[in-house]
Amino acid sequence: MSDKGVWDSRWIASILPHRYPFLLVDRVLEMEPEKRIVALKNVTVNEEFFVGHFPGHPVMPGVLIIEGMAQAAGLLLLANREERDQKLLYFMGIDRARFRRPVTPGDQLRYEIDVLRLRESFCKVQAKAMVDGKLAAEAELSSGIVDR
Repeated sequence: MSDKGVWDSRWIASILPHRYPFLLVDRVLEMEPEKRIVALKNVTVNEEFFVGHFPGHPVMPGVLIIEGMAQAAGLLLLANREERDQKLLYFMGIDRARFRRPVTPGDQLRYEIDVLRLRESFCKVQAKAMVDGKLAAEAELSSGIVDR
């Protein structure tokens, strides 16, 4: 944890196996391990996906917003596991996914993740992606915790 009370990109890289251009969490603001996390993704115009989605009208793909929420959930679920270097989270389900507004360059996504159910090898979370205090996307995500 940094001196400002924020978990930074080096800490994130120590938990998640994802790397650029597929790492979709820049910073963690709040975390109550295995219960709740609030994380950020700064959406910039130079993101590779904007080249083709869509030329002249850049919109962040919804599947990447879902992936970003899942990565934030991964940080929440793996942060305090001693054996986290030997574990991965795999998607098992996405329920009730809804997209409420487009996410465009210059936006800052705020992921808010709350654990609904947690077992040794399974987790279900309620995930929200907010921009400027407004809901951009939401879903219930289920993951399996597996050995690498």
